[in-house]
Amino acid sequence: MDEHTADGGQDTAVNWDWARAEDWQPPSELDTGIPHTARMYDYYLGGKDNFEADRKAAEAAIAAYPALPLLARTNRQFLGRAVEFVAGRGIRQFVDIGTGIPTVGSTSEVAQRVAPDARVVYVDNDPIVATHARALLAGHPAGHTSVIEADLREPEQILDHPALRAAVDLSRPVGLMLVAVLHFIRDEEGAQRIVQILRDALAPGSALILSHGSPDFASRESAAEGTRIYRSASAPLVLRPRAGVEPFFGDFEFAGPGLVQLPLWRPTAGHVRTADLPDGWQDVSAYAGVAFKP
Repeated sequence: MDEHTADGGQDTAVNWDWARAEDWQPPSELDTGIPHTARMYDYYLGGKDNFEADRKAAEAAIAAYPALPLLARTNRQFLGRAVEFVAGRGIRQFVDIGTGIPTVGSTSEVAQRVAPDARVVYVDNDPIVATHARALLAGHPAGHTSVIEADLREPEQILDHPALRAAVDLSRPVGLMLVAVLHFIRDEEGAQRIVQILRDALAPGSALILSHGSPDFASRESAAEGTRIYRSASAPLVLRPRAGVEPFFGDFEFAGPGLVQLPLWRPTAGHVRTADLPDGWQDVSAYAGVAFKP
C-alpha cells in the first residue's frame, strides 16, 4: 500500500490538526440556501460550520424533537467508545462512510490515540468535508487519514476507489463505520443491499459500527414532524424501528450489549449504569451496535 495519496483531485491524505480549525473557509460552490444534513448535525453539536438555512431547519427539528442535540452528543460519544473498543481488539483500519464535518472526537483522532499507526478513510458526498480536510492538513507523521468524495448509494465505487485501495487492505480486518448515515438512505434506494455489498467485501474479524435513528423512543408526532422537516434538506430522514435496523448487521456477531438504545452502548467501560447517563437519555430515539464478521 502507498504511504500517501496524491494531494489534489478528489482524495487527500491528511492528519487532523484541530488547532488550525479557524483557518477553514467554506467552498464557493456550496449551495448554502438548502439545509444540509451534515451541517445541521454540526449545529446540534454546537459547531460553527453551518449556515442560516441549516440553523433554521435544525431549530425547527429541535422544536419538534427537543432531544435532538442530546442525540447528536450521545451519538458522537458512541462513535468514540466504539472506535476505542474496536481498536482495542486489534483493528488498525477504519472506513468511516458518511462522516460529515470533521470535529473533535473523530474516528481518526480516537483510533490514532489508541494505535498511532491506524489508517482511516473518510467517505462523504459533501465537498465541505474534503475542503475541511485540506484546510486542516498538518502533515503530522503519525497515522494516515484519507478523504474520499463518494456516495454511500454507490458502494462498489467506494470499495474500488484508488485512495481506499491505497490506504486499506481489505484482506485484513476493517472497522466499517455507518454512524448516523443509513437513516438518510431510502429503502427503495437499496439500503439493505448497499450494506450487504460493504459487509461482503470485509475480511473475517472485521467490525461493523452502526447507529441509526428510530421512531421507537419518540412520540408519533415528533417522528412525523422530524421526517417532514428533513424533506426540505439535502437528504430525507428514514426512521426505522429495531426490526428495520437489525438486518443491516447480517450474520455478523454482536459484541455486548448487542443492538441497544444509543446511550446504552457501553456507556461506562462496558457496564450499563443509568445513573451515569445524561438527563433525558430515555428520549434519545436511536439504536447503536457493534458486530464482528465471523
